Amino acid sequence: MGVLMRTDIIVHDPQDDVGVVVVDSISFQQAAEVWVVDDGRRYQLTAKDRIPLGHKVALRDFQVGDQITKYGHDIGKVISGIKKGDHVHVHNVKTKRW
Repeated sequence: MGVLMRTDIIVHDPQDDVGVVVVDSISFQQAAEVWVVDDGRRYQLTAKDRIPLGHKVALRDFQVGDQITKYGHDIGKVISGIKKGDHVHVHNVKTKRW
């Protein structure tokens, strides 16, 4: 039997810019465990914020105007600078639909 590994953040597509928190929350400065579903890769990411279950976390730095990719699709544009490990939500991302 294999060893079970803790997973705090799931990333579906290796090209994604954000991952999704899959535990109750990630704490400020926590070394979170990331699992990339498509290729099985695992790595750690240090959270810059407390991020709740189901919310997104930045996997790289972003500048205003950058596109964000999740599940291999464009989900919006950055409206406020984002650093790797930051909480990605309505305060720093806007959909391009409206």
